[in-house]
Amino acid sequence: MTSTSLPDSLIATLPGPSYTDPEIFAQEQERIFETMWFCAARASDLAKPGAFRTVDVGRESILVTRARDNGIRAYFNVCRHRGAKLCTEESGEVKRAFQCPYHAWTYDLNGKLVAAPNLTKMPDIGRTEYGLVDVAVREWLGYVWVCLAENPPSFEEEVIGEIVARLGDVESIERYGIEDLQVGRRITYDVKANWKLIIENFMECYHCATIHPELTEVLPEFADGYAAQYYVGHGAEFGEDVQGFTVDGSEGLDRIPGVTDDQDRRYYAITVRPQVFINLVPDHVIFHRMYPVSVDRTIVECDWLYLPHVVESGKDVSRSVELFHRVNQQDFDACERTQPGMSSRMYAKGGVLVPSEHHIGAFHDWVNERLGAPQG
Repeated sequence: MTSTSLPDSLIATLPGPSYTDPEIFAQEQERIFETMWFCAARASDLAKPGAFRTVDVGRESILVTRARDNGIRAYFNVCRHRGAKLCTEESGEVKRAFQCPYHAWTYDLNGKLVAAPNLTKMPDIGRTEYGLVDVAVREWLGYVWVCLAENPPSFEEEVIGEIVARLGDVESIERYGIEDLQVGRRITYDVKANWKLIIENFMECYHCATIHPELTEVLPEFADGYAAQYYVGHGAEFGEDVQGFTVDGSEGLDRIPGVTDDQDRRYYAITVRPQVFINLVPDHVIFHRMYPVSVDRTIVECDWLYLPHVVESGKDVSRSVELFHRVNQQDFDACERTQPGMSSRMYAKGGVLVPSEHHIGAFHDWVNERLGAPQG
């Protein structure tokens, strides 16, 4: 089957090897994840100076920490001496400095080389020159975003621009005050599927009536197959008898004060390429971050964010968490069922997208463009 033989109602997907070929995944690591802004961590996870988290971005391990001036810093997690991994734990806290476990080269929170065995006998070694190599950092929506590129692209165009393209303006998301919300629950999923399958699944709702019974009860229009992301500025409306964005449609928690009447009782979904999903509802925000591990494995970290007093008072958030936890499980199961088919000879040239999925074609064009592949 080729794109030229398809009826007008169908457009072609990416070919199967795009989801199974390790060489293509390596190109994606190099040309997508290592060149774009990548959402690394929730800023509140770095609560005080010395708190750190290590994150794999493309082929690199990145160390994200909070410095003495309370600012966020990010470095390549590589000792400048012999290349040992500086921090081997996923997260933790140091008092004043990071010390390499191999030869004890030691760096302060600003990345400067401050100590090493016999360092005083080597006065020609520049403490800054041989310090940790830093990475560009931005803090937005309460999350830390890093970019490995020597000349990072515009954050306003690449990240904030995605929000504007979806919602029509940036004010619509700012009203949720995401940076001031607190994590009420975090669930990490180990998904045995290619990262693109997960994005494609999130972007469309053709599958919603089939595998998301709880979601379509709360958002009846999703049963028609058109996802909220299909239309600029559109938020899916809650069902008439639905009180809140919960697993049983029962009343939710306290509404976020900045949410307008037009945004009330609506669900908005946003994809921020290459690895973030943002879900907005009146009383909480669900924030997904994908960490592609290999061509057929992706770690997804999902935060449920609520008003601070909701979390601090110990209010029961389980019904709102359970709704999207089930959606995540249903979606990730579907992606894992799809991954083996990507290796089938039947899928060597790919599959097709129906009209309600045609916007996924733009995502495929974007991937091809980033990889320098021919279009069409």
